Amino acid sequence: MTVVRPRRTGHPGYNLTLPREPRTAAEARHLTHVSLSAWTLDDLADPAELVISEFVTNAVRHARGPSVRIIVERPADNQVYLGVVDRAPNDLPRQQEPDTGAARGRGLMMVDALTDQWGYDRLGPATRFWGKRVWAVLVAKANTGRMG
Repeated sequence: MTVVRPRRTGHPGYNLTLPREPRTAAEARHLTHVSLSAWTLDDLADPAELVISEFVTNAVRHARGPSVRIIVERPADNQVYLGVVDRAPNDLPRQQEPDTGAARGRGLMMVDALTDQWGYDRLGPATRFWGKRVWAVLVAKANTGRMG
């Protein structure tokens, strides 16, 4: 079930909990695409879909627990915030140089190139973390995202 939350900017935020399975990446891309289309931020759709897909794929591969939470928000008229929450507080994202012949290992380099900012937050009480949120912010170019 998608949870819609009103935001201070007047734009809704979307929050969806899904199974921690490979097919979830496609559902997260769809939620991201539909959200950006509704906000008329279509120029951010392709990079945002790649970023959310990378975050979900990493959570499916490395986290534990039955589900992940997908977050798509618009904190400002020209910004999109993407997040994926999982239950692996100690498996933190690290950008690294991939082996030249490796099929994997380039995802966070791509995230870094496509976003204006990205990072992670550990979640839970200060003495015992239960999970993390990996997030990214994308900023639209001037004259986009304007609503009639």
